Amino acid sequence: MEEVSGGSRPKPAKRPIIGRPGFGSSGDPIRLLSNHFKVSVNVTDVVFYQYSVSITAEDNRVVDEKRKIIDRLCQTYSCELAAKSFAYDGEKTLYSLVRLPQSWMEFTVDVPKYRSKRRLRSETFKVEIVYAAKIPLNSLALSLHGNETNNNTRDALRTFFHDDPKNFTDVGGGVTGVRGYHSSFRTTQGGLSLNMDVTMTMFLTPGPVIDFLKANQNVQDPCCIDWVKAKSMLKNLRVKPRHRNKEYKIIGLSQKVCKEQYFSMKVRSHDCANGEPQVVKITVYEYFTKHCGIELTDSACLPCLDVGNTKQPIYLPIELCTLVPLQRYAKALFPTLRASLVASSRQNPQDRKRTVIDAVRNYRCDDDSLLSASGVSIERQMMQVDSRVLETPTLRVGNKEDFFPRNGRWNFNHKTLFKTTCIDRWAVVNFSQIESPRTPIWEDPKSRGDKPLDRVENMFEMLNRAKLLKDTQFILCVLPEKKSDIYGPWKKKCLCDFGIVTQCIYPSTINDRYLTNVLLKINSKLGGINSLLAIEDSKKIPLIKDTPTMILGMGVSLGFPGRSDIPSVAAVVGSLYWPHISRYRASVRAQSPKEEMIDALYNPLANGKDDGMMRKLLEDFCHTSNGNKPKHIIVFRNGVAESQFSKVLNVEVEQILKAYQDHFKSEVDIPKFTVIVAQKDRHTKLFQDISPENVPSGTVVDTEIVHPRNYDFYLCAHASMTGTSRPAHYHILLDEIGFSPDELQNLIHALSYVNQRSTTAIRTVAPLRYANLAARQMGQFMKFEDNLSEISSGQGPVPELPRLHENVASSMFFC
Repeated sequence: MEEVSGGSRPKPAKRPIIGRPGFGSSGDPIRLLSNHFKVSVNVTDVVFYQYSVSITAEDNRVVDEKRKIIDRLCQTYSCELAAKSFAYDGEKTLYSLVRLPQSWMEFTVDVPKYRSKRRLRSETFKVEIVYAAKIPLNSLALSLHGNETNNNTRDALRTFFHDDPKNFTDVGGGVTGVRGYHSSFRTTQGGLSLNMDVTMTMFLTPGPVIDFLKANQNVQDPCCIDWVKAKSMLKNLRVKPRHRNKEYKIIGLSQKVCKEQYFSMKVRSHDCANGEPQVVKITVYEYFTKHCGIELTDSACLPCLDVGNTKQPIYLPIELCTLVPLQRYAKALFPTLRASLVASSRQNPQDRKRTVIDAVRNYRCDDDSLLSASGVSIERQMMQVDSRVLETPTLRVGNKEDFFPRNGRWNFNHKTLFKTTCIDRWAVVNFSQIESPRTPIWEDPKSRGDKPLDRVENMFEMLNRAKLLKDTQFILCVLPEKKSDIYGPWKKKCLCDFGIVTQCIYPSTINDRYLTNVLLKINSKLGGINSLLAIEDSKKIPLIKDTPTMILGMGVSLGFPGRSDIPSVAAVVGSLYWPHISRYRASVRAQSPKEEMIDALYNPLANGKDDGMMRKLLEDFCHTSNGNKPKHIIVFRNGVAESQFSKVLNVEVEQILKAYQDHFKSEVDIPKFTVIVAQKDRHTKLFQDISPENVPSGTVVDTEIVHPRNYDFYLCAHASMTGTSRPAHYHILLDEIGFSPDELQNLIHALSYVNQRSTTAIRTVAPLRYANLAARQMGQFMKFEDNLSEISSGQGPVPELPRLHENVASSMFFC
């Protein structure tokens, strides 16, 4: 402990991130290739200057063409950057070989847009370039040898796209997928490397706005468009009307249709002696057809686009407007569109390997002037890595029957589940339009046009009249479609208000495999266990069997794509029934939008009681573990970058420790922690050199491409049947428990097999999957809260998520 001045309480010592204690050796060795390319640096006395770049438009809209603006900047201010001795990642970071003067810190730049009446029009952007760090290249050499260096030597990132028709894929719904390349320089045990990968980014398909809305909502007639959804989808998009060579930003829709939407217009009356203009009321439809002479065929009964501002609206008929090109699609995709995007971006291992190698050779990344001046050269062949395939864990089902998954997959055919739960009182409700099978509670067809909240309330009134709410243990709910708007209100009503376990299904996806998965989820939600690890049942898990050990999975869901105003949802799941490691309980809280660190693990109230997320988890662990309190706590954390690792150790872990000491009323009783961050590394891939198949399930890499000093490794626990496997990247920040590398790697591998809702090994450990599911499911509740409009405007506090009913508080509802 560190002493602080003034005689106050000791301040907790800062926990450092540990170094690598050694390497694993278990498993069968295998030689693989990685999409890392070895980089040589021949000049070490070069200095890079790093700058943070901020570009904003004069109307505060989202800026898409940032590279174009920086290029224009260089043309306008032809001095320090004119020689192109800089590198820009297209977003927020710029590296230069020269130190820019202070005058570069803030200025405006005009970018030509179009000509109007022989006059060149331009758009003005505010550009801020703020000095961030000085990075001598010799510090990079030190980091390659494992020495502590400035954090600013972290990866330099770049993503680039090429205007090639072969790179464009129509994924439907008015969205186009554009294939490009991600590249980043990384410091590894094998030296400096270039990580090159294929990436896919979504753009709006340019063209008529009305065509986009019909495609996006999958309707044929404009009269069938859901204008509430359309308003949300169109906000902040840029359009160009065909009658004027000018771009506008959509701020909303008119309240009335085009033929009924009036606005004030000044006209000159020939009857007035003084010729003063008069203000008259006129409809948008009449203005464009009579005053502008433009024929409108579809707009009369449709809303108009509002491209003005909050004080002065400007209405344009939709059929006149087209979406301008190069607008990124940042909204959430419908399930069908997401499936289409995944299918279009998927490549088998050999095709992906060939594409990446060709990109490195054809685009000659080291021809960049900044890299050439630094003496950088890049090999054209992928790096070889020594890997191992860990032994597959043995699973155990009912009747003490053991079975062995094959390449990360298994099934329950002709097997008894480890533990099942019988239900006596259950019901079925149907929100779908299917006519069979008959269900006890059938939604009134007249209600299908109502709001989701009203539909759920009406359904519960019907359940109440049928006397099916009292003592009901389980409700099977048939939804009209996947990702239905009914899902959030329905789950909230069942889990929070009535404490009834529920399972939703979707008629269009029903088949044998789907039904098996549904039954597995129902069993685990009701307290059953589908399978265990064989070592778990025999109480032989290394370092866990002898000491009460609690496993935590922690994560944060940052709202919904395209909505930066929605509160974040933090979730923590904790293991139960030690020494088992397959059953978990969740604790979920809302917090400030875009806040990635969990801030309510420990939350002492004014009355002295702790209302934090850990309190109930600790209580339930003791209750289900014969009164034992955890002596060891293994923390799995996802969703944080390397720059946040220290906060995980010294903020979040410290909160867990305070909650522990508060709950057990002991200042000296301190558990041992092992803290592990899991990152879904999207861009590091592993390939077999000869075989066209993916790497085997259980493949682990802890050499060559890992960090030169820190304790990390890559693990492909899952087996991808399509596309290319994506390994998880595990970083061990702290290990007071004292696992050996083999013990820790095998434990993490085993935890990828205990997901109760799956018959495959999953990409990351089950506790993290559960935390993610719990956060997303509880986050659905907030979509329909009335006070979200106040939160988005910054006027209201972050709402408290509804707490689960006591009947389901200890269940695995998130399955």
